[in-house]
Amino acid sequence: MASMTYRAAGVDIDAGDALVERIKPLARSTTRAGVMGGLGGFGALFDLRAAGFTDAVLVSTTDGVGTKLKIAIDTGLHDQVGIDLVAMCVNDLVVQGAEPLFFLDYFATGRLDVEQASRVVAGIAEGCRLAGCALVGGETAEMPGMYSGEDYDLAGFAVGAAERGTLLPQGVAPGDVVLGLASSGVHSNGFSLVRRIVEAGNAGWAAPAPFMAGATLGQALMAPTRIYVQSVRALHRAGLLKAAAHITGGGLPGNLPRALPSGMMARLDAAAWCLPPVYRWLARTGGVAAEEMLRVFNCGIGMALVVSDAPAARLLLEAKGETVFEIGVIEECEGDARVEIALPTGWPA
Repeated sequence: MASMTYRAAGVDIDAGDALVERIKPLARSTTRAGVMGGLGGFGALFDLRAAGFTDAVLVSTTDGVGTKLKIAIDTGLHDQVGIDLVAMCVNDLVVQGAEPLFFLDYFATGRLDVEQASRVVAGIAEGCRLAGCALVGGETAEMPGMYSGEDYDLAGFAVGAAERGTLLPQGVAPGDVVLGLASSGVHSNGFSLVRRIVEAGNAGWAAPAPFMAGATLGQALMAPTRIYVQSVRALHRAGLLKAAAHITGGGLPGNLPRALPSGMMARLDAAAWCLPPVYRWLARTGGVAAEEMLRVFNCGIGMALVVSDAPAARLLLEAKGETVFEIGVIEECEGDARVEIALPTGWPA
């Protein structure tokens, strides 16, 4: 029998080593106070005291980007999907009052394409820079027979910390105002439905986007998830934030109650914020009902914040570059926390 090799079985160790060498400067570009060492160890070390914490509570999250990856693969638009991966994790940390500290990624594929993987990791590094956290490590798995063609999968893991006693939510009360921060598009949820709608409309990814001038459909839908960390952290440090919810799968009705105590409800008005054109297009092309739109998509609100001093909060957030809408109020209710949304006639048309 001829001598067998790992490369002949479909795994190229040299390609993996080449990718690590490309990743090292990307990881170094994200370093921050608290990072100990660099890539290459069996585990990453982080010094909470060096990061400025005295009595820290750790907060951790993990997430992916769902079938948005399929569009990245089909279009070759790999450069920003890494930002999505970071955003989905760090936005979940910051709503609990935590500061994102470090991030790890998992990249799995059937055959490692160093150029493709490098573009993905470059996006991850950019997301980490935007969030102020360090890319401290990860795993690249080459698994022939598990993935076909150019397919790959991503997962992200983030760890943050908060000083004891500063975790959110805190002090939510009737009369508080709900502010909504504008999303940058569909973000990273609902793409199984998005893809089905695109197929039903007989449009290709290279076709002009009906809702965005100068972009293809693929480019428009691949707009990365907005990272809200710096804005929300600034609001929290200023003592203006009582609760926050990252609006992902489940939309406003499914996510905002997670940030509210029992006996409190958020009464929202969909006429109070600007519905991005992409959602009108999705609803019209797919014949998607209003309730389903709200349950699947962020519908233009990527982050919901509960505050008592709305003018001061709005001033701070706008100075940080956010588009802010006053979308509702907090009221007392019976039983579990919930959301009620008033819809204008014909919404989302």
